[in-house]
Amino acid sequence: MMRFLLVSGAFLALAACAEQIEAPRDPGVCYAVTRPDGEIRFNVVARDQPQIEFCAARLEEMRVRFLRMGGSTREVTGAFQGQFIFVDARGVAFSRSLEGGRFFALARTGDGRLAVPGAIQRDIDELGVVRDAEPPSFPAAPQG
Repeated sequence: MMRFLLVSGAFLALAACAEQIEAPRDPGVCYAVTRPDGEIRFNVVARDQPQIEFCAARLEEMRVRFLRMGGSTREVTGAFQGQFIFVDARGVAFSRSLEGGRFFALARTGDGRLAVPGAIQRDIDELGVVRDAEPPSFPAAPQG
């Protein structure tokens, strides 16, 4: 049992020391992340992007363009100012690492467009599909 604990502890220590890939931090530069030979490469997609959402839109354009040309890549990974961007059929997610947890930022609408998840719910509410109950009305208090 002790040997198992030592071996597993050593394995965890090595895993913790493994080199983490960091996204470039160049201001306003949007990158596509590729792994042609197992080695990670950052290719410039667009410059002068004001926000990460604009970079995500450029990556989505690239993904759709490749699909229209007959490509089969349905997922695109990008990077913007120290964060990674993941674009797939569900939407867009951000993360500070390639392998870490992801923050779901943009969801696909019914017609495939990208939108902030809260905006999708507001559209549903306005259509009357999902409605909150009306607040109860109370009679005015008598005056005098």
